[in-house]
Amino acid sequence: MATFLYRIGRLAFRRRWFATLIWTALLAGVGIAAATAPGPAGNSFSIPGTEAQRAFDVLEERFPNAAADGATARVVFRAPDGEKITDPENKAAVRDVVGELADGDQVAGAPDPFRTKAVSKDGTTAYSQVSYEANSFELTEKSREELQAAAENGRELGLTVETGGDALQAIPETGSGEIIGVVVSAIVLAITFGSLIAAGMPLITALIGVGVGVGSITALGSVLDLSSTTSILATMIGLAVGIDYALFIVSRYRAELADGREPADAAGRAVGTAGSAVVFAGLTVVIALAGLSVVNIPMLTKMGLAAAGTVVIAVLVALTLIPAVLGFAGDRVLGRRARGARREAAAAESAGSGDGGARDGDDDSGTPGAGAPAKENMGTRWARFVLRRPAAVLIVGVVGLGALAVPATDLSLGLPDDGSQPTSTTQRKAYDMLSEGFGPGFNGPLVVVVDADGSDDPKAATGRVTDRVSGLDGIATVTPAQFNKAGDTAMFSVIPASEPTGAETEELVADIRAQSDDLEADTGARTLVTGTTAMNIDVSQKLNDALLPYLALVVGLAFLLLTVVFRSLLVPLKAALGFLLSVVAALGAVVAVFQWGWLGGLFGVEETGPIMSMMPIFMVGVVFGLAMDYEVFLVTRMREAHVHGETPHQAVVTGFRHGARVVTAAAVIMISVFAGFIGSSDSMIKMIGFGLAIAVLFDAFIVRMAIVPAVLGLLGKAAWWLPRSLDRVLPNVDVDGDGLQRELDLHEEAAAAGAGTGKGTGTDADADTGAGRAEQASGAGRAR
Repeated sequence: MATFLYRIGRLAFRRRWFATLIWTALLAGVGIAAATAPGPAGNSFSIPGTEAQRAFDVLEERFPNAAADGATARVVFRAPDGEKITDPENKAAVRDVVGELADGDQVAGAPDPFRTKAVSKDGTTAYSQVSYEANSFELTEKSREELQAAAENGRELGLTVETGGDALQAIPETGSGEIIGVVVSAIVLAITFGSLIAAGMPLITALIGVGVGVGSITALGSVLDLSSTTSILATMIGLAVGIDYALFIVSRYRAELADGREPADAAGRAVGTAGSAVVFAGLTVVIALAGLSVVNIPMLTKMGLAAAGTVVIAVLVALTLIPAVLGFAGDRVLGRRARGARREAAAAESAGSGDGGARDGDDDSGTPGAGAPAKENMGTRWARFVLRRPAAVLIVGVVGLGALAVPATDLSLGLPDDGSQPTSTTQRKAYDMLSEGFGPGFNGPLVVVVDADGSDDPKAATGRVTDRVSGLDGIATVTPAQFNKAGDTAMFSVIPASEPTGAETEELVADIRAQSDDLEADTGARTLVTGTTAMNIDVSQKLNDALLPYLALVVGLAFLLLTVVFRSLLVPLKAALGFLLSVVAALGAVVAVFQWGWLGGLFGVEETGPIMSMMPIFMVGVVFGLAMDYEVFLVTRMREAHVHGETPHQAVVTGFRHGARVVTAAAVIMISVFAGFIGSSDSMIKMIGFGLAIAVLFDAFIVRMAIVPAVLGLLGKAAWWLPRSLDRVLPNVDVDGDGLQRELDLHEEAAAAGAGTGKGTGTDADADTGAGRAEQASGAGRAR
């Protein structure tokens, strides 16, 4: 692996114009395709294998008009205090507004509430269910403006008029927070590298990768029915990992230059070593995201695969475009002081060579000061602090994350609706007016479908079903059944007496479904329950059922992958357990902020409510992948040091000396990118942005920076134990670059010997040829 990537790095460095041209052409082509592609048809949502979806499919087949996917708007009217909505003056005002709505653009119908009996029992509230010919994402701004203007006209006539429904739904906006996240990333990179050129490289290349990935999603959006949320999440994840992966390659390149390597060789070594970590870290993210397919919810599957595709592009950019851009920059990626030291070292080496020997304090390769002890940095001091008190640090870290996870025990799942909107919005006001006027269950009606195709008497069968359902507890109203044209299918609405997210409503759905088998045996008709509330219940149940198998699949595959990478059993186990700690603590924080309302004002949470049903499993997938990023980047350096002869404690210190600063910068960048999406207008994006940001904070700074070195300190040599039988079976991917390093060292010695005998020095082609023997060297190293 390291040898192959070494060749790629050198090739991209030498053929920098060609590599850059390919990526530029790809970005331009994708951009043109995205600009000319039609927009997505809409944010479709289905949950295969559930009763709610089966009922919806029956409705779509037997009631094609009723199951149309056009947008709807509920315009709610309330009379002034002390008056009735049925008073002549108020009645006329309502009809004026309804007439104006019916004449609107793209409107299919706006029924008169007095004819449809959509008036509350106390006579103060009425509503009109406006239907549109287009779905919510195809509605024009003119249609939305006409809807809002009609409501405003009703207010001018003295009524309280509010509007709900998906007709007001628009493509979510991320606000300026995303830009702020990129700016913070630029500042962190500039501080980390001390060079504007080095700081700009990860940003520019990450934006190119995100441009290619999101552009592809946009171009294919109509064909694959990808939602607008999919591209936002792909941007979020692609930008974060793109910057991080580039950061690790550039950082390793700078370290190789500081060791006296020639730029082309430094680029090859950076891609061969840090690039190997990038490949395996990216692979864990892809496994976690693609694994979301096992849940069998198409929307979640598309989100996961689209984000995984963007991560693949980020990895390819890091391996090919980054070394190409480094070829243009040369040693300007170093700060001025570092460049000056590098020139002085080169001059000293030349002078030493002219005197016929190396200068004092230099090693055999001529790297200045190689014999001097490594300068202590913050990472070194922190690692030594942890290793002096590993048990105390471990206990504090585990107990702290455990305390943060406590709110997760009160996790309540649901799908967002108008009831989760801020109280200042017209959608929420309409929702509350309907609850007050028609009862709390009115906003979450259940739709009961009677499939009487196999019944001898469909009308009698439907009557039996209606009577049985009406006798159940917890029901406010049952509407008359409506038949399709063929007369073999009927549907009726059940208005629960409790709110849509209440436990009583969930029990009512279970009670209705429990009658299905007996009713089918008696009448020959199937009884199915659907509607938004029933779908919400089914989604939550499906996600709960899929969580453990998903965890087993993703963690199992990643465990195998990390076992191959680290050639250890305990290190991957420790990585998986640490991830579980951070993700549960992050879920606890999400519950505390979005469900309990703690610090809600700080994060722009205007209304608390249930956590989005997909949030736990989505966080598990994304956070696991990102957590393994830091595990691979940090522990790979430790294994590299251990393989080269350092004791377990020394290897931990070495890993932190070289990796802590970069991993810290990468984590801060990823947190700032995710936190930038907290400013989104979409509650789901806001929640995901917060959840991922806080999860990375916990995982990077508590798990990877504190718990990991503490556990490795306690385990000692046992951390790197691997049964010999398993060691012989596992492939050696040389992710630490040990085989590559040995072969390159042999090549340098041969080149130096050749120069001493007058036979010439090695060229780039020689280096590639010599590196090609690293595969055998790696295998030999494993067999030692």
